[in-house]
Amino acid sequence: MFLMFCCEILEPLYVLLPLFLQVLGGSSGLFGAHVSQSQPPHLQQQQRNLSLHEYMSIGLLKEAGISVPDGMVASSSEEAYAVAKQIGSKDLVVKAQVLAGGRGKGTFEGGLKGGVRIVYSPEEARDISSQMIGRKLYTKQTGEAGRICNQVFICERRYPRREYYFAITMERSYQGPVLIGSSQGGVNIEDVAAENPDAIVKEPIDIVEGIKMEQAVKVAQKMGFPSALVNEAAENMIKLYNLFIKYDASMVEINPMVEDSSGIVMCMDAKINFDSNAVYRQKKVFDMRDWSQEDPRDRQAAKADLNYIGLDGTIGCLVNGAGLAMATMDIIKLHGGTPANFLDVGGGATAHQVTEAFKLITSDRKVQAILVNIFGGIMRCDVIAQGIIMAVRDLDLKIPIVVRLQGTRVDDAKALIAASPLKILACDDLDEAAKMVVKLSEIVSLAKEAQVDITFQLPI
Repeated sequence: MFLMFCCEILEPLYVLLPLFLQVLGGSSGLFGAHVSQSQPPHLQQQQRNLSLHEYMSIGLLKEAGISVPDGMVASSSEEAYAVAKQIGSKDLVVKAQVLAGGRGKGTFEGGLKGGVRIVYSPEEARDISSQMIGRKLYTKQTGEAGRICNQVFICERRYPRREYYFAITMERSYQGPVLIGSSQGGVNIEDVAAENPDAIVKEPIDIVEGIKMEQAVKVAQKMGFPSALVNEAAENMIKLYNLFIKYDASMVEINPMVEDSSGIVMCMDAKINFDSNAVYRQKKVFDMRDWSQEDPRDRQAAKADLNYIGLDGTIGCLVNGAGLAMATMDIIKLHGGTPANFLDVGGGATAHQVTEAFKLITSDRKVQAILVNIFGGIMRCDVIAQGIIMAVRDLDLKIPIVVRLQGTRVDDAKALIAASPLKILACDDLDEAAKMVVKLSEIVSLAKEAQVDITFQLPI
């Protein structure tokens, strides 16, 4: 009982969530940040960190005094033409602004191949942009859903002599930030890590002391920068680290960082992820968020101030407390079910928020049953019960709902549920509740497969 109460009130438990979801669903990639394409679909998870478009990230780098190509963003083909003329070069690159990897090998609606195209005139920039803007781009990361391209980034084409890979990320094993570099830039770094681990350089940074020039120089040397450019490369790394800390980034990735034909070190591309827990002090950055590139459920959850992560299972979960939410997902898996989401309503949820939580859960058509697991320490069980009753009535829910309540005002909550005419199944034991919701989800799934309507009658 005490453990459950602690799970409700201890904020640090949120740091365990990504690790738990990795155990639940696995991860792949150099940073464990991408979901494996070979995973069973019910184990795939959404990513929670804020990610900015390339032109926005390039803008932040430019503000920090880091060398980047000259470029501008355009939201229409005519604007792309005007931007290309303003840049003044006939050697340009048009890049689709879509938050997904593999843009260069992607395909647009309409048949255009490649989300990164080289053009040689403003007219050609206009033509290519017209085939990108307003259309979906399909890559390995977007899957069949694709992702809409609303803007293009038009920048000058630079000619690198050598390409390198550089990144900064938070790493558990180092208990803080780490610099990551490689002499093999401009390619998929996960492949490099898998085929030749020795080609990856790692340098942990003491987050209290900060980065030191000698550390940056060491990384630049190991990456293979010419001696004449080592200091310049190191200075760019220090500026990137300062940006990483200033904006509460969880990852800064430059692929490629290059030695330009003119003899300068330049960052040709940038991907920056930000810690979503830093939204309260990074308003400038989070105001740049492009919701059109994200799951609509994320926006719905943000508006209702709910902690939500969508999964691809069939059992919706509504829980208070991060630790209890993880335990609830775990026990569903233990009994053969698959959680459809992580959803923590927190300790101060209102009846309205509970209703919004139900809307969020049931917006996922794969959900066949819902398990509500509330331990009322700070949270009052009767408030949750009122929210459940309101949601079931207003949303006219047909799927079975299993409710397990314990704690503050639990008797009042049970009385409210019992007095309502709604078919809400109450259960005192979490293990039994998990078994029940798994069985009910299986029944609903079988009925849907057989195209049969079913109704649930509660025992007297």
